[in-house]
Amino acid sequence: MKVSVISPGLLTTIQDAGRQGYQAGGFSVSGCMDQDALYCANALVNNRLNEAVLEMQFLGGTFCFEEETFFALTGADLEPMLNGNRIANYCAVKAEKGDVLECHRAVSGRFAYLAVAGGFDIPKVLGSKSTNLKCKIGGFQGRALQAGDMIPLKRKTPRLLNAYLKEMVPVTYQQEITLRVIAGPQEAMFTEKGLQDFYQETYQVTEQSDRMGYRLDGIPVESRNGVDIISDGIVEGAIQVPPSGKPMILLADRQTTGGYAKIGTVISVDIPKLVQCMPGAQICFERIALNEAVILYRKREKRIAKFCRSIGYCQDNMGWFERKRHRN
Repeated sequence: MKVSVISPGLLTTIQDAGRQGYQAGGFSVSGCMDQDALYCANALVNNRLNEAVLEMQFLGGTFCFEEETFFALTGADLEPMLNGNRIANYCAVKAEKGDVLECHRAVSGRFAYLAVAGGFDIPKVLGSKSTNLKCKIGGFQGRALQAGDMIPLKRKTPRLLNAYLKEMVPVTYQQEITLRVIAGPQEAMFTEKGLQDFYQETYQVTEQSDRMGYRLDGIPVESRNGVDIISDGIVEGAIQVPPSGKPMILLADRQTTGGYAKIGTVISVDIPKLVQCMPGAQICFERIALNEAVILYRKREKRIAKFCRSIGYCQDNMGWFERKRHRN
């Protein structure tokens, strides 16, 4: 049971929810850039929500299903086609043995995700299947996918419980967004003018943006006496300000520590819409309190749970009726 790679696209890697608990040893968390899209893709095919998927950036790949199964595409719209016929995003699709899935250039968003029912049969490294390209660990041989790769599946899945419910309205990604931010640990290192510029001006996502972080262009943020600090820990969404004054938002493949002042942190709820921004996208920042961020996080958790219920999500793909049928 395998999925074969005919063409890998621009950069396709295996990612899950990330490698937690090893930053003290210098290992980046990695994982999917858009966690919301990850959860949706897996829920649509009844996988564990944090199961590994294929993450494609900008330009998708072409894949052949060696066995019948179900799959789902979420995140960026890569105008996917199955055997030459256009298929929808954000729904479960049946693939027969030998079917070919083609994913093209993104027309909305930046990162797309392919989940296959049952998940990929990939060993975990330090508790995660995520690919860390710098350390060359995890995923498929610690690297991006290449033409000719054969990715094993955990099981053949010719049936999908509640298949008729497995769809949702696709997400449309905006390229003019406002990111909510809580104050960073070194906010006091910036002048009043610097803080005012940061929260009132508009910044643009540059071409020098990747899985490590998004570099922004715009009004430099003014500091009081420079931005160098003794290196400390970096969290997802941390907004570093280097000597140029141009902010950089650190993301999935971020370094574990950094020596530039952090003016703020983008709240986790807003990370998905950030990472789906293309170069040139317009970004504004809005400061909120920590307790507001907590409330928004809880609302997101409830929204995910409601979505799972609405599509008849069953984690083990073996609901009560299926188990009864097997016993009989």
